[in-house]
Amino acid sequence: MSEKGCVILVGAGPGDPGLLTRKGLEALSQAEVVVYDRLVSREILELIPAEARRIDVGKTAGRHPIPQPEINRILLEEAQAGHRVVRLKGGDCFLFGRGGEELELLVQNGIPFQVVPGVTSALAVPAYGGIPVTHRDFCSSVHIITGHKRADGALSLDYEALVRLHGTLVFLMSVSSMGEICRGLIAAGMDENTPAAVIERGTTPAQRKVLAPLSGIEKEAAAAAVSPPAILVVGPVCSLSEELDWFDRLPLKGLRVLLTRDEGAQKRLVPVLEQLGAQVFSAPMIRTVFRDFDPEVLKEPGPVIFTSAAGVEAFQRVLWSQGLDARSLAGKTFAAVGKGTAAALEAMGIRADFIPRVYNGLEMARQMVEEGFLRPGDSPLLLRGNLASRELPKVLEEGGIPCREVVVYDTLPLTPEELPPEFDAAVFTSASCVRSLEKALPEGALTGKTALCIGPRTAEAAREAGMNIQMAEEASADSLITLVKGMTL
Repeated sequence: MSEKGCVILVGAGPGDPGLLTRKGLEALSQAEVVVYDRLVSREILELIPAEARRIDVGKTAGRHPIPQPEINRILLEEAQAGHRVVRLKGGDCFLFGRGGEELELLVQNGIPFQVVPGVTSALAVPAYGGIPVTHRDFCSSVHIITGHKRADGALSLDYEALVRLHGTLVFLMSVSSMGEICRGLIAAGMDENTPAAVIERGTTPAQRKVLAPLSGIEKEAAAAAVSPPAILVVGPVCSLSEELDWFDRLPLKGLRVLLTRDEGAQKRLVPVLEQLGAQVFSAPMIRTVFRDFDPEVLKEPGPVIFTSAAGVEAFQRVLWSQGLDARSLAGKTFAAVGKGTAAALEAMGIRADFIPRVYNGLEMARQMVEEGFLRPGDSPLLLRGNLASRELPKVLEEGGIPCREVVVYDTLPLTPEELPPEFDAAVFTSASCVRSLEKALPEGALTGKTALCIGPRTAEAAREAGMNIQMAEEASADSLITLVKGMTL
């Protein structure tokens, strides 16, 4: 808790987590309490520190479960308690966000505050829809108007003044009032054939766009079942949308991808998938619990074999708990099942002496014998997880090379608290992730979905679950990324 509480008003942007400013991210990373709105995207909420307390004050159209005065009071009381509070608001804090009202109470009570502006949907969403809000061949001004009706149901707009502006009109919070707005503009003299656009869930992979003349946009939006959040853009610049739409042309636009682990190779996949237009969900299916083991086994002669990066981490934990590091392992040789495991060793200052050409335990065992890395009489140490296949030690035993096995971590299934309601593809780096996801879903829910897999065992588990398989050429993060880049819908 801070010595003196404060509030930082942060604009979270329109949805794409990449549009959260660096200053906003910094404020969020230091928050002790986060008070957030409904329009803040899930991806940005995932950036909230695990130890920070979250307070959801989300509102929906026509439904305000926490009234504005109560939100103001929450900010004041949390700051008075000495907390560093981030008030996280969709879009920009001061553009129809009532940010000024929230600060007034803080000023009255002497609470220090800061404001971090956000990217507004009024500009970003049209840009993601291929609509430049100003263009010298069409208009020289843009005007942002709220389409939100007052409590009495009235919408008070000076339509004649808006028509005389001859600029681009951007109406926020306008789904329910769209028809009234269009009729008002036409009655005030705007050409009924003026191009218009409605963009739903802008800047996110779920973005949808409807284009039509002003007189028909309400009907087309209703036929497409457009729902909030959405904006209405009116003006000749909307005619450029088809030509300049870059977002809908992304190769994986709209593909919903589930990452079943939130670490390592899959963490590197997130920006790649998002740049290609996919919507990414993260739901870790397994968790790793490290075991203590007797470090004396490391003093015995013979190579040390790792079949996962988790095994390397368990090894390092025990080594360091004894006050030791890589210097104590002089003269030992090490084998790693693949590039990822080898990289984990390199991070400890240890270079893998053997990496198989094919990254799986069975081939690793065969190649270690064929290439002379292991010989009869050797006594290798295998540090593995509780679910690791026994094919590797079995092959070595058949070759006259008995293997000492030590289980150094447990892979435990994790039932996620929240799975996305729908997804099209899932990324797996282990068979245990496939099995955990299958158990967490209704029977047959994975049938027909795409599985992006590292390794043949993972692919086989996904195939048994009824999924369509795409497998990386190598069991590495780079190979998985290459697979994703080559995907098409």
